[in-house]
Amino acid sequence: MNPSRFQNPVFVAIDTPDLDRALALAKAVGPHVGGLKLGLEFLTARGPEGLAAMAKLGHPIFADTKFHDIPNTVAGAAREIARLGIAIFNIHASGGEAMMRAARKAAGEGVKLIAVTVLTSLDDRDLDAVGQRGTAAEQVVRLASLAQSCGLDGVVCSAHEIAAIRKACGKDFLLVVPGIRPAGSDLADQRRVMTPREALDAGADILVVGRPITGAADPTQAARAIAESLHG
Repeated sequence: MNPSRFQNPVFVAIDTPDLDRALALAKAVGPHVGGLKLGLEFLTARGPEGLAAMAKLGHPIFADTKFHDIPNTVAGAAREIARLGIAIFNIHASGGEAMMRAARKAAGEGVKLIAVTVLTSLDDRDLDAVGQRGTAAEQVVRLASLAQSCGLDGVVCSAHEIAAIRKACGKDFLLVVPGIRPAGSDLADQRRVMTPREALDAGADILVVGRPITGAADPTQAARAIAESLHG
């Protein structure tokens, strides 16, 4: 087992703008997950105060910020988000080397900084449509290697690119994998997906699970079932 893995690798994606609902969901699933992923919808609606309220629950927080701007602007944003007691936040690797190095320096060493490679809602045709030549897998490895060279702790990637990134970046590079869907789940807008057990066996460190838990009739039971599937 990768020594960098969390005891419970499941981070539940809480993407509602409603703070009361976010708190209720976090409390309901807390015993069965390893952390909380707060997305742009929540962060835009609730800001630092919302993050502080969620942090009081005691779970590690992944702030899914996806910063992408000129180096100075991203450095300023990185400095501020790192002060809020979060465990992880992210930037877009496609912002380039200077931007990533500036963010790393500004954030300091007390928080994990990871990069978005290729969004899991995109496939090869989507990349071709915006002028990106080559496959999604090739672009992911290219950006992951660049992020590592800039001192970042890891990347967000599809489960299907885990093996290639491990080969390029080694076993200690943190791999955060969204697009996780239990067997039989609706894929919704995700295209490059995998089950929790498959992704963990492939070498993922953190599994981000959203709608299969938060959209379930019983989120507590859904989170429990996923946790049990990882230990079965």
